[in-house]
Amino acid sequence: MLVVASLLVYGSLYLTPGGPLSFLVGNRSASPEVIASITAQYHLDDPFVVRYFAWMSDVLHGDLGRSLVYREAVTDLIASRLLTTFLLVSYATALIIVVGVGAGVVSAIRGGWAGRLVSTGSILFLATPAFVLGVVLILVFANGLGWFPVFGPGEGVIGRLWHLTLPAIALAMASAAYLARITRSAMVGELGREHVETAVSRGISQRSIIRRHVLRNASIPIVTVIGLTIGGLVAASVVVENVFALDGLGSLLVRAILQRDFAVVQAVVLLLVIVFVVVNLIVDLLYTVLDPRISLGGDS
Repeated sequence: MLVVASLLVYGSLYLTPGGPLSFLVGNRSASPEVIASITAQYHLDDPFVVRYFAWMSDVLHGDLGRSLVYREAVTDLIASRLLTTFLLVSYATALIIVVGVGAGVVSAIRGGWAGRLVSTGSILFLATPAFVLGVVLILVFANGLGWFPVFGPGEGVIGRLWHLTLPAIALAMASAAYLARITRSAMVGELGREHVETAVSRGISQRSIIRRHVLRNASIPIVTVIGLTIGGLVAASVVVENVFALDGLGSLLVRAILQRDFAVVQAVVLLLVIVFVVVNLIVDLLYTVLDPRISLGGDS
């Protein structure tokens, strides 16, 4: 998957109108000698396969190339912005798990008004784009009430978390709403199982039944959604980081696309793909821990 993704990432940018040569030349008129010099310097006259394998060889050796705009190593550009995106995604993931699973469990157990409240809230947050929610949060809690800072990543651990609270909420709420619906559906299905009714008739406490029988058996779809969510949060952070002016990978990617900084775009997109694939691999491995009946690579 990573090989195919790398091929698509590298090839798609060279199929865009203009290509790297038009960006390097810019709006100025260039003589054939200048064009030939630029083409030779960046190996633009080499066959596509040769350029691709040369790029992959550099990537495997930790060399992601040099930015055409910033004139520095892409690795250094990503490293300087990676912490902000990592903290934002980690913060949002924690909110998604706590709010999504918690709301789903409560609505499944209580039912009635709790179930209707979760369903209504899920529809509302799923229908609200992250950038719209981000703007609303800024207007209400930053500009209006003054509880949170408006822009910037902050300094120190506490300062960064405080600055990232509103962005993390904006990034997490849609996924938390979806996870709540999945959790509620899985829990309701397990609550009606025969072994759960047997446990209730034996007088086992509700907390023990929920933890050992219901939630554990319902964990497969829940973990699946959490894995897909974490993999997609890095890409979704592109919008949120721009709304809150955070200097992370998302804002770097947007600027690189607008400026046709090909090396940066390729490196960041490839990193997003790697994160998504690795997270889903971890989720697959967790299946065997959550349910011993599942055997990876075994006979069905």
